Amino acid sequence: MSLMGSLLAAPFVYASDYGTTGIIDVPTARMQQDGYLTVGAAFDGLHQSYFATYQAFPWLEATFRYTGFEDFFFWDRNYAVKARLFEETDYLPQLAIGARDLVGTGVFGSEYIVGSKRFGGLDVTLGVGWGRLADDELFDNPLGILDERFETRPQAQGIGDTGQFRAFFFRGPKVGLFGGASYQFEGYPLKLVAEYNPDQYDFNNQPNRPAYDPSTPLSYGVEWNPVPGVHLALTHQHGDEVGISIRSVLDTKALPSERKKPLFISSIYLPQQDLPSQIDKNKWYDRLLYDVERSGLILVEGDVSRDGKSAEIVVGNATYSLWSDALSQHVALADLHLPASVETLYFVTEEAGHRSATLILPRPSAQRSNFDSVPRARLVGGRTLENPRYQTGFVTGNVVSDISLSTRFQLFDPDDPARYQVYLNVSSEYVLDNHWSIRGTYSLDIENNFGDSKRVNSDSQLPNVRTGVVKYLIEGATGLDSLILEGRDTYGSNLHYRAFGGILEEMYSGLGGEVLYWPSKSRFAVGASLAYVKQRDFDKSFKHLDYEVLTGFVSGYWATPWYNYDVAVHVGRYLAKDVGATLDVRRTFRNGWQVGVFATLTDVPFDVFGEGSFDKGFYFQVPIDGLFGNRTRSNIGTRIRPVLRDGGQRLESHSGNIFWDLRQARLDALVIDEGLVK
Repeated sequence: MSLMGSLLAAPFVYASDYGTTGIIDVPTARMQQDGYLTVGAAFDGLHQSYFATYQAFPWLEATFRYTGFEDFFFWDRNYAVKARLFEETDYLPQLAIGARDLVGTGVFGSEYIVGSKRFGGLDVTLGVGWGRLADDELFDNPLGILDERFETRPQAQGIGDTGQFRAFFFRGPKVGLFGGASYQFEGYPLKLVAEYNPDQYDFNNQPNRPAYDPSTPLSYGVEWNPVPGVHLALTHQHGDEVGISIRSVLDTKALPSERKKPLFISSIYLPQQDLPSQIDKNKWYDRLLYDVERSGLILVEGDVSRDGKSAEIVVGNATYSLWSDALSQHVALADLHLPASVETLYFVTEEAGHRSATLILPRPSAQRSNFDSVPRARLVGGRTLENPRYQTGFVTGNVVSDISLSTRFQLFDPDDPARYQVYLNVSSEYVLDNHWSIRGTYSLDIENNFGDSKRVNSDSQLPNVRTGVVKYLIEGATGLDSLILEGRDTYGSNLHYRAFGGILEEMYSGLGGEVLYWPSKSRFAVGASLAYVKQRDFDKSFKHLDYEVLTGFVSGYWATPWYNYDVAVHVGRYLAKDVGATLDVRRTFRNGWQVGVFATLTDVPFDVFGEGSFDKGFYFQVPIDGLFGNRTRSNIGTRIRPVLRDGGQRLESHSGNIFWDLRQARLDALVIDEGLVK
């Protein structure tokens, strides 16, 4: 399986046009496999929708959906969740409970309980629904017996009053019935679908938009799986509309495909004249350095104890997706080159400039172990070697540059669903020493349509710390995005720190720092960050606007033992000088994938915050190992906000990031790798 995730086809289990696993529009009780990410688009006569659904736990799926209505009189952002109550048995159906439009206008607001049962190739679904799924008003709401408030359902919010959590569920005078069936043809990538959907598509609170009156609640269609992981559907809905949809499925848990270790003749067997002039074949460190670098790894420094029985080696990982694979290669090469007297190995992992952990293990050859495996190791905190006799003379004083074609997108604006820029990204790095460097990026505009945006002038009542971004994208379409001096290191075993200054991003210049205390075997960490910044001029030159702020946070982190989830809470002062807290929940896989959500509440009232009510969104980090045929640890990461406002805004790349930078080299990332760590 590739690191980008397996493109898989699961019988019976496809996303509906609403993103949630279902039939056409109605949900089923089915779930994707844990860790699956489904993205897709659906088009019919009433809407065009774009969605992403993530199987956050084996029993819970979450959906973000962005929908444009007929004639696109407005675009709606909404969230949905569905939880499995229990799995299917020989005699009982699988049962799930869910809600649509948890956060948003509530236009699609509905809740439901649904069951699904398989009979060979046939999968049958039946459910009861509230809200939009109760438009056939089949029977009285039974919850009214508990409290009469369940018998009334508030209207959906108007456009502009978006972003708040709906405070009512399973309410309304009536409950409706929905259901359907699908039939998967054995041996063929085809599936027939049919459903009963009571939805009358009544767009509440939208003036001059009468309810759509479907000819029939019945819809049907066919789904085709042309290649693994890609699903196409053609449907006839309510007797009136033709719908088409496409979905793609990625397995974010998939480990990188197994690759052969680099094959080369070790420096032990090469004559001196075939080695670089700076490599002395008679020195174990030089031979090890030569072979390590040819393996795509990093050797920082090392030493052998005075009695010759142990060796300490500081190592890095430049290309291996899994640190366990990198360490396995490091151990094999060190075993080959170290003096014969060495019996115990100490490997200090250096990640993002921080020494995060030390693995202590017996030398494989001394244990007569297989060279392709790593003996079980003990893990302790990172360390700094005292006056090591051998250090790698990394190339300093050189500028390493890269030019690439890049894009920017501004999505989910109700007025402008998608704005874009295509530009040349010129990046450079000047390495000062092992811990300090200067790096910068410059954008050269090729094409953009940000000038067509209707939100050039902000309507925010707060300082325009982020809502002015469109001006930067227009006036600074070509300009300097960043120019940063940064240093990183570790003090002692568990205290990691960084300092930075310069042009930090396209909107701010300044200076600051961050510290993180994270004991090597603990799942808990605490940190703090502080920065003084000034807002840059819109043309992204060296000039500044008349706005400055001191922003900082105290942060707590928990690497939970469940499903690779990490939880972070940041409490402090934001760019608009508001005070509050951010909750950040991410799922980090060993292959480099990260998927997460975040939400921020501050002392800014919802009506002052404006559209969206509070800052929220989701986060993706996608590894690109193997995408271009090369081994790499590089990834593409981005935060996606349904709407960008000024409240609750941070310096995203400079507030509480050490924890995430170290995530792949932590104890729980190693302990599950075939018993690597005791």
